Amino acid sequence: MEFREILVPVAGTETDIETINVACRLGKKDKSKITVVYVIPIGRSRSLDAEMIAEAKTAEEIFKQRRKIALEQGYEIETDLLQARNIGPSIIDEALERKADLIVMGVSYKQHFGKYSLGDVTPYVLKNARCRVILYQQHQAELGSV
Repeated sequence: MEFREILVPVAGTETDIETINVACRLGKKDKSKITVVYVIPIGRSRSLDAEMIAEAKTAEEIFKQRRKIALEQGYEIETDLLQARNIGPSIIDEALERKADLIVMGVSYKQHFGKYSLGDVTPYVLKNARCRVILYQQHQAELGSV
């Protein structure tokens, strides 16, 4: 498989760290371009172009940390901050716009009503992506007690 364009959505979780490492390892062979995206969800009561200063500051800190992780792998990444009503569709739109060959996503261990849950974003991306998708889930032993 050849990957020229890899999209890595991040959420500021510990799972992002290994997700970036996985993307860098996959991208090295083909010298792929890796773009890390963070999506700020905008509620319906606000304009899509509303200034989200605190959220943008948080995103920039996340990008700074993720760039450092990539540089440790010998990789420079691009970053893109998005604002959207729904995270899943914005990831798909970004992948289409960038002509991504691969989306690498981290999946945090979540429980909803006592059962394991992928949430809403991951199933949406898996269903609608027009490229390959690799999910990375942090091992439960790394999470401590769940």
